[in-house]
Amino acid sequence: MSGAARRSQAFRLPGRHGYAVEFSPYLPGRLACAAAQYYGIAGCGTLAVLEQNEAGICLFRSFDWNDGLFDVTWSENNEHVLVTSSGDGSLQIWDTANPTGPLQVYKEHTQEVYSVDWSQTRGEQVVVSGSWDQTAKLWDPTVGRSLCTFKGHEGIIYSTIWSPHIPGCFASASGDQTLRIWDVKTPGVKVVIPGHQAEILSCDWCKYDENLLVTGAVDCSLKGWDLRNVRQPVFNLVGHTYAVRRVKFSPFHATLLASCSYDFTVRFWDFSKPNPLLETVEHHTEFTCGLDLSLHNHGQVADCAWDELVKIYTPSCLAAPV
Repeated sequence: MSGAARRSQAFRLPGRHGYAVEFSPYLPGRLACAAAQYYGIAGCGTLAVLEQNEAGICLFRSFDWNDGLFDVTWSENNEHVLVTSSGDGSLQIWDTANPTGPLQVYKEHTQEVYSVDWSQTRGEQVVVSGSWDQTAKLWDPTVGRSLCTFKGHEGIIYSTIWSPHIPGCFASASGDQTLRIWDVKTPGVKVVIPGHQAEILSCDWCKYDENLLVTGAVDCSLKGWDLRNVRQPVFNLVGHTYAVRRVKFSPFHATLLASCSYDFTVRFWDFSKPNPLLETVEHHTEFTCGLDLSLHNHGQVADCAWDELVKIYTPSCLAAPV
């Protein structure tokens, strides 16, 4: 099944190419988008905080930075606070209640920071970042420097994602073709999975199974990995025609996930089904880079692309119970 999405709303960011979107964990209808000028190659970046209502999507706050912004994550303990990562190697902490500029800037990475994620397990308020300098770093937003640096990858780190189940555990995906699992309490890598014979651009954890992750790669495929036996993937989803840029598990269905790609599409999958591809949404005209699924509004999806558009919609396959 393919075509345009149901109940779609769009917001244009003129002169900005979208890299990441994330729904607020607190406020239904609030969405952050990290974007860059000139496809992230040069120019500045913008963090756009958007608000959805019956009339459509409006701009709630906008923050500019002097380099492209490549990822964004919301605080898990303050509804106003966000963290972005930038092409200049820095992380910025922003407060929508304080629209003058960043509260803090953390500059330790030596190359572009492509990934930032705020921990989701109770009792922890820490952030992990992943960089083209081949390192991941652990941050406490109340401390002005990194707490720890994780080395081991032999290529660009494109994605760093906290486990929603296991405190202090995060995954990283890299241009070295591996998925790695780390524990902040131990210095070395716990698990190395040679996931694809291509650069891995994204990873995510299943919300219902602490041992299951998905990777998306330049080989156009998504693969599922069970940490109890990583020798073979538990699923292999093919259909994209160019690199898979971002993968996300559903917050509501254990076997459902979404992916977006440089083929301009967003695809929805159920890996438990014989024909796992549920739907292909084709509503962008450029690389589709950002993707998120709402925790508040069942079936609602947001994405962004290099065509300057952010879209919020409900795909047909999520409009009814799966």
